[in-house]
Amino acid sequence: MGDSRETFGPSAFVTGYPIKHSRSPLIHGHWLRTLGLAGNYRAHEVSPDDFPAFIASLKDGSSGFVGGNVTIPHKETAFKLADRPDELSEELGASNTLWLQDGLLHATNTDGRGFTANLDERHPDWDRTGRVVILGAGGASRAVIQAVRNRGIPEIHVVNRTVERARELADRFGERVHAHPMAALDEVMRGAGLLVNTTSLGMDGEAAPQIDFSPLAENAVVTDIVYVPLKTPLLAQAEEQGFATVDGLGMLLHQAVPGFEKWFGKRPVVDEALRALIIADMEKH
Repeated sequence: MGDSRETFGPSAFVTGYPIKHSRSPLIHGHWLRTLGLAGNYRAHEVSPDDFPAFIASLKDGSSGFVGGNVTIPHKETAFKLADRPDELSEELGASNTLWLQDGLLHATNTDGRGFTANLDERHPDWDRTGRVVILGAGGASRAVIQAVRNRGIPEIHVVNRTVERARELADRFGERVHAHPMAALDEVMRGAGLLVNTTSLGMDGEAAPQIDFSPLAENAVVTDIVYVPLKTPLLAQAEEQGFATVDGLGMLLHQAVPGFEKWFGKRPVVDEALRALIIADMEKH
């Protein structure tokens, strides 16, 4: 008999459209191997038209999956189709992690937890500040705003080219969140201890505008949720100006932890070996 680990044990997925670029199978495959667990995790591409049928097959057991991750463009639909979305999903209107329990499909959103866990690991005490500035008001910023607010930061300033979108987020996430146009960036950076880029500025080697970070607090941290390239133009600028930086790769790694624990029964660890594995894969492509 050969090794049956890939054949038996729980089976989980990551789905999106497209999905072939996903590094989630590498992450979960690494954990399954290092923990010596039976099971498998694979990419499963599903179009938006086919997604409701896929969720139905998950609920009735015919898919063979115990749960999985959901990425663009399915997060909002996954939230709507889940039987038991949690409070994080409810507020965000989106879910990225699904699991079957007691015959029902449960859902959560782990992006915010991934964001804060990455900062906790790479720059402890980042949250000892009264002011955070978030660049961007798109879908990616929602989980970041929620997580920073839930950590207890008293002032959260969302800066966006279209200020109306930033105002929508301020209305959604409460009185601690304030909306501003890009022209106000210098002003709202004054004394801030954390600046977060949630936009696609500098993604895949694109140029990014020059930013003067000097209004930030002396011990401020600058982070970017983009992780390709690992050192984005924004992080390079901040580093050149003497500020501590945290790249976005850890957010991807840490957001995967809760789902793995739900599907495979053990809590995995984000360590340097996993980080090195994903960086090596990024360098290949």
